[in-house]
Order: sequence, then C-alpha cells, then structure tokens
Amino acid sequence: MRVLIQRVAEASVEIDRQIISSIGKGLLVFVGIESTDTLQDAEWLACKTAALRIFDDEKGVMNLSVTDIDGEVLVVSQFTLCAETRKGNRPSYIRAARHETAIPLYESFCKIMEQKTGKEVKTGVFAADMKVKLVNDGPVTIWIDSKV
Repeated sequence: MRVLIQRVAEASVEIDRQIISSIGKGLLVFVGIESTDTLQDAEWLACKTAALRIFDDEKGVMNLSVTDIDGEVLVVSQFTLCAETRKGNRPSYIRAARHETAIPLYESFCKIMEQKTGKEVKTGVFAADMKVKLVNDGPVTIWIDSKV
C-alpha cells in the first residue's frame, strides 16, 4: 500500500461538476492499494500519515502534524499509484487490488485516520472519475510505501 501525501492550503473533489468533498488547510492523501496489502498496511500508513510532522511551527520548522494544527484530511483512492512502469511506456496496473480487497482497506485507512486525527475524514468516491483540485502548500509532497 502506498500513499502520496500533499500538504495543502485547500483541496476538493469534483464529480460531474459537483464538489462532493472539500477541505481547508491540511492533508490531501492519495491511496494506492495493491493485491498483497493487508489491514496491517492500512493501519501502519494511517498512523504514520496522521503523525507526520510536515507543518510549520512558530519558528517555521516542519515540526507539527495535521492533528497539531487542527487540520483537515481528504483521502482519495488512486489505483494508478500501483503502476508498474519498468517495461515499455504503457503502465501496467496488474498489482492494483481488485474492488473486493481495495474497498475495505481504503475504508479502514479512512476510519483509522479519523480515530488518529479526531476529525471526520473527507473522501472521494471509490472508482469514480474525479477531478481533484488542490493548492499545494510549500510545495510539500511525501511518498510513503508500507512495503519499503
């Protein structure tokens, strides 16, 4: 399982020209779930993400977590994070988990994030064609893989 975390000033998800989720200052988290991922991967990544100290403290040092700043979290499923690109130029998504595996792990990740942050986690819609808008703050973008 892997996440791509972006520190944002704001972010939103739009489907069919309707905003279905939006946040202010906080984290936009893209989640890619592979067929070999387990609940332990979701737990580890959610805990790591919630505790990640990537927000500035009063001295301008990245020393605060999303919880410390009372920030918001938007989690979006993104199977393309599981792309295999070693061969050729067309990515393969064979490692991406099928719906019956991915959906429960995605939902578990979101639930654990809510528990760790103490706030409702906003989400996209699993497998929908979404337009994600964001203002990356920094920019700060972090990649974390539970297997590495």
